[in-house]
Amino acid sequence: MKSYIQQQLGKKIREFRKIKGFSQEIFAEKIGIATKTLSSIETGNAFMTAPTLEKIVEVLNVSPKDLFTFDDDLENEDMYSEILKKLEFIKKDKELLKLFYKFAKSMI
Repeated sequence: MKSYIQQQLGKKIREFRKIKGFSQEIFAEKIGIATKTLSSIETGNAFMTAPTLEKIVEVLNVSPKDLFTFDDDLENEDMYSEILKKLEFIKKDKELLKLFYKFAKSMI
């Protein structure tokens, strides 16, 4: 049975992997696991070993706190901080920045 933590952690790993532009195949290779195993982790169907978790944190260049802070736990300042982090990731990608700009502009 999927636990809440497994599901949320898997979502965060997938989110950061995509932000970094890694396919599942490339990311799995970088952290030394099979693509099928990574898929199971990201869908919350499996959990990883501590060494794999350490490798994930290293390759994604995030802190463990980044992975274990789930959106429903965030306060306003934390959400704002997360938005700024995402903007840092996309600031050199003109297409993503345009998309975010249009979205933000439509909200205010």
